[in-house]
Amino acid sequence: MEKKENSAIDEIWFKYKEEKSRDIKDKLVLNYAPLVKYVAGRVSMGLPRNIEKADLISYGMFGLIDAIEKFDPTKNIKFETYAISRIRGAMIDELRSIDWVPRSVRRKEKQLEKIYIDLENKFKRMPTDEEVAEEMGFSVKDLHDTYTQLSYTSQIALEEFWHIDGTKDDQVNLINTLKDTKSNDPLKVLELEELKQVLTKVIEGLPKREKTIIALYYYEGLTLKEIGEVMRVTESRISQIHTKTIIRLKAHLKDTLPLLHQDE
Repeated sequence: MEKKENSAIDEIWFKYKEEKSRDIKDKLVLNYAPLVKYVAGRVSMGLPRNIEKADLISYGMFGLIDAIEKFDPTKNIKFETYAISRIRGAMIDELRSIDWVPRSVRRKEKQLEKIYIDLENKFKRMPTDEEVAEEMGFSVKDLHDTYTQLSYTSQIALEEFWHIDGTKDDQVNLINTLKDTKSNDPLKVLELEELKQVLTKVIEGLPKREKTIIALYYYEGLTLKEIGEVMRVTESRISQIHTKTIIRLKAHLKDTLPLLHQDE
């Protein structure tokens, strides 16, 4: 039964690529619409309540349509894999344009990113919460409260897109850094490999608890609440640790990415 369904959808794909018919495209949109709902569910976790899931679905539909128009069924890649990145990207782009995060919160995130890099360079290890809090000029409790605030902006940080050459056409998803199937440019392939190596090295250097949270959330698909149950701590504490880890990863990546183009 499943083979018949796959064969039918393959037929629709090739027919669409030949005819570029609006009716056929509508059939593809209808067939893959559940993907948008799935991605919206993942992206909505940790966002403020005023961000409606229905709005995310609306934003994601533009990403789905874009994916359908640009997908090449002759390439050895599943449409779902290709589309999920574009759907998520469309949602994130729209959230950025709304800019629902207060500037003061964004400033704190940038400050923390810098502090993590500075302290790691100074101590040659991951700094403790006490050390970070002291550098920020407030208590550990205030630091944890800051992580809670920042969880609204960092929840999707590893799923957002980074531009590896300063243009919107060359994007890379940090947690699913895939081989570039659109180009055989050796420089771009090398850049992606370097990016993967940086990300892998930083994740491997995380404490066991942080590494476990990253694995359970991004690779196993567990929610923060489910991770809290597994690790026997509260969901809010998992959210704080997750946010702290993401800030550290982003700091390292931001510190490294400019080096990929310093000779250009």
